[in-house]
Amino acid sequence: MTITSARPSTPTAPPAKFPLAGLLALAVATFLSISGEMLPTGLLPEMSSELGVSESSIGLLVSVFAFTVVLTSTTLTHLTRRLPRHLLIVGLIVVLAISAGLTAIAPTYELVVASRILGGLAHGTFWAIGGAYAAHLVPREQVGRALAVAMSGGTLAFVLGVPLGTAAGQALGWRPAFGLLAALMAVGAVLVWRLLPPVPTPADGAEEARTADHDRTRPADADADADVDATEAATTMVPATGSVPIVPTRASSAPRRRGSLPKPSVLGVVFSCVITAVFMVGHYSFFTFIAPYLVRSTGIAESSLSAALFAFGIAGGVGLLMVGWFLGKRPRISIPIGIGVVAVSVFAMMAFEGQPTPSLIAFVVWGVTFGALPPLFQTRMLQVAPAKMRDLASAFYTTGFNAGIGGGALIGAIVLDGAGLDALPVLYIVVAVVVLGLVLVTDRVLAVRSARS
Repeated sequence: MTITSARPSTPTAPPAKFPLAGLLALAVATFLSISGEMLPTGLLPEMSSELGVSESSIGLLVSVFAFTVVLTSTTLTHLTRRLPRHLLIVGLIVVLAISAGLTAIAPTYELVVASRILGGLAHGTFWAIGGAYAAHLVPREQVGRALAVAMSGGTLAFVLGVPLGTAAGQALGWRPAFGLLAALMAVGAVLVWRLLPPVPTPADGAEEARTADHDRTRPADADADADVDATEAATTMVPATGSVPIVPTRASSAPRRRGSLPKPSVLGVVFSCVITAVFMVGHYSFFTFIAPYLVRSTGIAESSLSAALFAFGIAGGVGLLMVGWFLGKRPRISIPIGIGVVAVSVFAMMAFEGQPTPSLIAFVVWGVTFGALPPLFQTRMLQVAPAKMRDLASAFYTTGFNAGIGGGALIGAIVLDGAGLDALPVLYIVVAVVVLGLVLVTDRVLAVRSARS
């Protein structure tokens, strides 16, 4: 990418177009990736019968996939840091397609496990690169909007991908279902290749230089996440193909305002990843066993569980849209409020146990809030991550996220066996309160460090 400097006499430049088509292509790939990760959960009987193993062994295919992500995403992201981002992300989607295809034709359980490991290797790196890639395409104040679009496929996969994949597997057989998924992933790779704009490779220094130039030409207070307006957006440089003019803006010596973004730092990345991991432990310690609790809490029949969970997923999609509309502009405010609403919603489910309508309303409100929180966590992490380490920071985030899922399910199982079902929502509320405290304290620490530097 060639960066040219506009003449000082030029007052403004047309704002760069938001890369919606490319981000939607990335969302399609994300949708297919998550669907592939979770597909075995809906095909346990069919796969266990044909492969001659127990249903619990088939369930472990999801665990194998997730723990492969945890163990390898950071290392692989670091090792591939010098590869062109665009080529790498397309290649990772191709590897996911190959993994799904190998699963479809694997004659034994052991080979299915091997194919899942291959998919996990690509999936973790894809998620690390994908989130950072979206952030590279837009200025810092638009990171929330870009992530909401690019990562929307993940939420939609839980709402539509897994049910549709399960339906396909039950109608056609589990092998054709994985084969169909492989074909769709290949199409997704083509869409990403054609529609997603390239960005500089962070390791070549171009992105760091771009960010430095950008910071020098922005007003001192332009990073205030609560006060971004159209004028500032029009003078913000967005990386894209071809020549990108850098428009000089007014000089200012104004101090950083209250509510502005903290300066990028490694410590900010560490705080974000730890907070995300702890929150996900709390969430999945309860949500993993939500089916029996939901039946008891709301009094609905087991046959209606799928409808209730579908409503939870739709609610999560609404939360994700809210991030794109307005919450992503204010993660410093939105995250504490969201965590508080989660705690109140889960408490309401406990308080209204046996009353279907208020309990289900609380469940849906929880779904809306949880749909918003992960992209908000990632938005905040990318906003405080130094530009040159965004990919690596996203890898740490992916690792923390998946470790929270696995750890939460394990802790939930231990608590369930030891203290019973009633202890799980209490555990979640306690963890949410702890996370809220961590968010407030770490945010204050970063603000103080930024003021001193």
